[in-house]
Amino acid sequence: MIAAPDRTPITRDFFDRPVLEVAPDLLGRTLVRTTPDGPIVLRLTEVEAYDGPNDPGSHAYRGRTARNGVMFGPPGHVYVYFTYGMWFCMNLVCGPEGNPSGVLLRAGEITEGAELARKRRLSARNDKELAKGPARLATALGVDRALDGTDACAPEGSALTLLTGTPIHSDQVRSGPRTGVAGDGGVHPWRFWVANDPTVSPYRAHTPRRRST
Repeated sequence: MIAAPDRTPITRDFFDRPVLEVAPDLLGRTLVRTTPDGPIVLRLTEVEAYDGPNDPGSHAYRGRTARNGVMFGPPGHVYVYFTYGMWFCMNLVCGPEGNPSGVLLRAGEITEGAELARKRRLSARNDKELAKGPARLATALGVDRALDGTDACAPEGSALTLLTGTPIHSDQVRSGPRTGVAGDGGVHPWRFWVANDPTVSPYRAHTPRRRST
């Protein structure tokens, strides 16, 4: 008999570590999004690490701004950003306060509340696609900039809470280049995922944008 995932909230010291330790350790953890219509529960299956001032791919690489300020704060908080003028994505802040590293939540399996996620993800062909990609994940959970700065170490019942879940054994963790990251940052094997999990998003290399003429 398979044991149920552990619903103990993760403590802040979990996040107060180097981002490359935290990122793979997030796989298999449980993220609970509490909404007025009920909870949506997600098992994390894919993440990417971003190492702040040491990482050209990070939003914090060039310093603090109004947009990325949460990344410079205490670990365990949620950093939400808007991208391509259309989508939100969410990260979990890691490392000591003032060291702006974070983990992008790229994909997961909706284990509870799928009926609520489906209402937000009408284009999903099946439940495996509900949170297959960072923008889809945020959309399925109803995450936007209003949740920027939310404490993910808060008790269950808060807007967002990360629970212990069922951590993935190291022999089932895979790593490779981050999706869509340009330049030297694109070669770092800082994307981590659960082997053979159908909710993991496909890898796409960076494609330079063409300027219109």
